[in-house]
Amino acid sequence: MAKVNVKGPIISSDEKWIYDWFGIEAVCATDIEKAIKDANGEELEVIINSPGGYVDVGSEIYTLLKDYKGKTTGKIVGMAASAASVASMGVDILKISPTARIMIHNASGIIQGDYRAMDHGSEMLKECNKAISNAYMLKTGMKQEELLDLMNKETFMNAQRAKELGFVDEIMFDTTNKLTNSCENTGMLPKDVIEKIRNSIDNPNKINNKSNTNELENEKLNNLKNRLAFKNKNVASFLFCQKQGGMNNE
Repeated sequence: MAKVNVKGPIISSDEKWIYDWFGIEAVCATDIEKAIKDANGEELEVIINSPGGYVDVGSEIYTLLKDYKGKTTGKIVGMAASAASVASMGVDILKISPTARIMIHNASGIIQGDYRAMDHGSEMLKECNKAISNAYMLKTGMKQEELLDLMNKETFMNAQRAKELGFVDEIMFDTTNKLTNSCENTGMLPKDVIEKIRNSIDNPNKINNKSNTNELENEKLNNLKNRLAFKNKNVASFLFCQKQGGMNNE
């Protein structure tokens, strides 16, 4: 298996020699391109620990990895922030260390000129954010509006949250699936439960159709009720009413 590091800042290829000269760890698109060429179709492992850097270089690395014909596996071992988070979306299978994080945020830049230049710069950055979110959309399946909101908030994700939102496929070393953010901690419902609620609302007949009440097993419902007893009382009540075949007025 071939390996390549995405470590240190993500920089342009024509600046890389300066970092190398001073012995500073950094990565450019040329590094990835060379690694892909050397791999020659065999599986490529990408080790990621980067604070990010130039968004266009992050995009280029993402595209190179996405376009590679061989299998690619990424391992976030420290941080995949900013442009590095974009680049990491390019691998086939993305894993994260239980102690690692992902950070996504808005693009930023320096604009100089009159008010027209400021307005134009603002629009450029907004379009850049949308372009960045495309990589996240393809990986997670989330809506662009949801992702742009997370980017607006400069969102840091631990391993559990990154997996729950679909940014990564696997938490390294978690062979027994112990590392999950419980509903007690986050107030979040599992995605399959959300989809069942959404489908029931989209089709009201399902709510009152007792033939469909076995879609959620009794044990799962009981566990969910206990976990949501305080923070999500209304949702828990809805789920149990759905099980009984009708709605109440609580």
